[in-house]
Amino acid sequence: MIPIRDLNPSRRFAFVNLAIILTCIAVWIYEITLPPPLLDAFIYTYGFVPAEFWERPWTLVTHMFLHGSWAHIIGNMLYLWVFGDNVEDRLGHLRYLVFYVLSGIGAAFMQAAVAFAFGNPYIPLIGASGAISGVLGAYMYYFPNARVLGLVPVFIFLIPVEWPAAVFIGLWFLYQIINGILFLPFVHMGGVAWFAHIGGFIIGYFLAQLWDDRRGGKID
Repeated sequence: MIPIRDLNPSRRFAFVNLAIILTCIAVWIYEITLPPPLLDAFIYTYGFVPAEFWERPWTLVTHMFLHGSWAHIIGNMLYLWVFGDNVEDRLGHLRYLVFYVLSGIGAAFMQAAVAFAFGNPYIPLIGASGAISGVLGAYMYYFPNARVLGLVPVFIFLIPVEWPAAVFIGLWFLYQIINGILFLPFVHMGGVAWFAHIGGFIIGYFLAQLWDDRRGGKID
């Protein structure tokens, strides 16, 4: 599913979300200028390698700003653009930044646990998708009835469909779980970090619940 836009206007400009998107794009542009040996070294230095976390602990954060392909960066930034502004609007700028980083860190630890148990803990984890999965979890909690316009693949066509965020994101999460289970025997080969998506979503959902001012009767 490809999100196009949500019908959920924000009250204030989401400059933190935009700054994250621009930073990811800038890093990606830098990546594609590097020759293969330097690119490999760059990814190994700033990507999150579970087995070497204590040697480079900063990679828990830096890995969120690296990407592996055009499809990777475009897909991630599209999801962040569509859903991130409303979550930032709800949480506030500083709290949204903390939320985003914590979701990404939690996602990395989830993928690391799977890598140690079933795969290869020396494969670098890169990409913003774990943190963005947290944004999706928060969006589903805060705005389950917001309308989301997306493209759904039907055979060789992409059909525009508008549905509630709870359905769109719920189907997205189900897709992550199914693929996580199916590809679990192949974790040692790398590829998509399905369990980072799953972990990030769960952490984002419960952080949103924990930080929900409205539950305490406050007015935002």
